[in-house]
Amino acid sequence: MAAYDVVTCGEPMVLFSAGTAGPLRYVGVFRKYAAGAELNFSIGLARLGLRPGYITRVGDDEFGHYILACMRVENLDTSLVKVDPERPTGVYFKEYRGLGDPQVYYYRRGSAASALSRADIDPTCLEGARLVHLTGITPVLSPSCWEAAWYLVELAGQKGVPVSFDPNVRLKLVPRDRVRDDLLPFVTRSKLLLLNEFELEVLFGTRDLSAVADQIFDMGPEIVVLKMGVRGAVGMMVNDRRLVEVEAFRPARFLDPVGAGDGFDAGFVFGYLNGWPLEACLRLGNYVGASATAVLGDYEGYPYYADLERAGLINGALRKLPEGMTVTSRGNRGE
Repeated sequence: MAAYDVVTCGEPMVLFSAGTAGPLRYVGVFRKYAAGAELNFSIGLARLGLRPGYITRVGDDEFGHYILACMRVENLDTSLVKVDPERPTGVYFKEYRGLGDPQVYYYRRGSAASALSRADIDPTCLEGARLVHLTGITPVLSPSCWEAAWYLVELAGQKGVPVSFDPNVRLKLVPRDRVRDDLLPFVTRSKLLLLNEFELEVLFGTRDLSAVADQIFDMGPEIVVLKMGVRGAVGMMVNDRRLVEVEAFRPARFLDPVGAGDGFDAGFVFGYLNGWPLEACLRLGNYVGASATAVLGDYEGYPYYADLERAGLINGALRKLPEGMTVTSRGNRGE
């Protein structure tokens, strides 16, 4: 098994995106995509030239084989994927009402990936890995998923592999009063904490990173990043508690915000693994995240390494703005 740069674990799903706006009861045409936070993240990394290892399960059905085909097209290794002959692949639907963000409807209970367990994780997959990345979606899918995610964190600790964690809170999957109990243990084992303003509020009671930065650093993370959508992102490091602010990019057209957070994570992690300074990592995260919003699929808009070269983003030096993008002014509405 070749070494992976980053190892992650989670559920891929098939997304059916409504072809017209309005309640789903009136929609007759849907577009089909592969989706899922960890899948999006993995594809983002692969397009930038890294080798992610994606641990998951899919059903032995047409949707599962579709996801496997999408992974192969995106140059993702499928050797860590188990095909479950008894459970289905999860699906979800995306509805557009014309105002606000899209509404999503999950059909993932009893899915193949909800049966992920410690037995699905081969410890050798971490040999040579430089990072383990998890989101808060996987631990709340089922008790066995929580144990699988925690086992991966424990293995990372044993092998000296740092962990990045995105809480990715989904209140359709976990009640708000359970979020802290389910996810804070992962915060304590993370070196990188990547979250948005809503998640900061749910976990720490505020949307002001400066107000709780010391508390977070005392828990264990060494880098904390706050994603703020069209208002950009801010970050702080434990050894230099100066708040670094980077403005967002605005694509030429905005269609769908879903996938932007996962893309941000991929861009930030790419910069981090290449030794970039915090400001450059934030800038690249913003760029990849903004690229996702110009298309209807979750990951289809993510850039390739050659796109970063053309945009002047390699080595953290933004020499020119990407075509069709402008830097937003601060103070715009968040996600």
